[in-house]
Amino acid sequence: MAHVLAVDQYWWDWANLLVRWLHVVAAIAWIGASFYFIALDNHLRPPEDERDAGKGVGGEAWEVHGGGFYHVLKYRVAPQTLPSPLHWFRWASYTTWLSGFALFVVVYYVHASTFLVDPSVADLEGWEAILISIGGLALAWLVYDGLCRVLAGKEWLLAAAVSAFVVLSTWAAGELFSGRAAYIQVGAMLGTIMAANVFFVIIPAHWELIPAKQAGREPDPAAGLRGKQRSVHNNYFTLPVVFAMLSNHFPFTYGHAHAWLILVALMAIGAWTRHYFNLRHVGRNAWWIPVTAALATIALAVAIRPDTSSSRAAPGGVVSFARVHAIVRARCAPCHSLRPTQPGFSSAPLGIRLDTREEIEARAGQIKARSVDSHAMPLGNATGMTQAERDTLARWLASR
Repeated sequence: MAHVLAVDQYWWDWANLLVRWLHVVAAIAWIGASFYFIALDNHLRPPEDERDAGKGVGGEAWEVHGGGFYHVLKYRVAPQTLPSPLHWFRWASYTTWLSGFALFVVVYYVHASTFLVDPSVADLEGWEAILISIGGLALAWLVYDGLCRVLAGKEWLLAAAVSAFVVLSTWAAGELFSGRAAYIQVGAMLGTIMAANVFFVIIPAHWELIPAKQAGREPDPAAGLRGKQRSVHNNYFTLPVVFAMLSNHFPFTYGHAHAWLILVALMAIGAWTRHYFNLRHVGRNAWWIPVTAALATIALAVAIRPDTSSSRAAPGGVVSFARVHAIVRARCAPCHSLRPTQPGFSSAPLGIRLDTREEIEARAGQIKARSVDSHAMPLGNATGMTQAERDTLARWLASR
């Protein structure tokens, strides 16, 4: 790993920028397609023309977009003759996963000691954390796919089993990785399940239909039904995965003492919200779903709000700025400086510098939110900030 790290951090930042850009664009395309096709399926109505029904059409929908009308037909299994060209929807999913894994490597694996490992959580070497992380991605698919096969035809029991596995995985990630990395790890595990669904189940199911038509025999609809099941599963995973991937912007979640429970709650709210839209597409306006989702979000926000009274009541005398400056210089400035010394940074994250008194005073609120009210910073506690130092910062902040 040392020769990899020898590459100037500036070029790793460029890799981060380009791979992240690709990942976001591909994810937009994939999630957009998932939302569209599930909505389309739910909008289908029996064909009005009996001739279409006789040709094997199972549903139709009229749509208007982009200045024109579209008449969409879906066959129960396959048309009598295969059309050409036949457009497939697969590369967005493959590109999303490949670029996501590349981003995981560039950000978390190359600088594992900074981003992936938190010694206060688990005493892991960087290479150990990387192997566990990769193993978790593979394990997620194997367990999920196994559950789908064992519990085939028992959708509610399958949903409960998969949910339990996600909860267990979220707890385990929180026991192994830094708070920020744990959230990304869970999102990556779900994203791996989604991409593997496309690669191992959905696209092969489509391929099974083609040889049958080419051989002049009626395809087995079971393959298409398996693909449809996994496609619906992917649809419910989308909002939980999107939050997990955006979570590094919200340290009050991953930096909380109960971070894994917060992630479980937010992912459940996301899936619940997705269910509302799926029902709406079939004509059911289950208004109580967004209402309960909003109430759950408010309840969560109230439950995890910082306890400011504890920091203001921290015992001890008056803290001099010289003492505060020494803590910030040792624990924060290795990253948040005009010239960072912490591996993985070529410039101060978010442009936040804490070199001078003026800069520290101006960012006092952020220091409180990220290093006193939560343990989100230092990232992975890479610089080893102690609780006593956090308490010292709390007393200084309370006296300002």
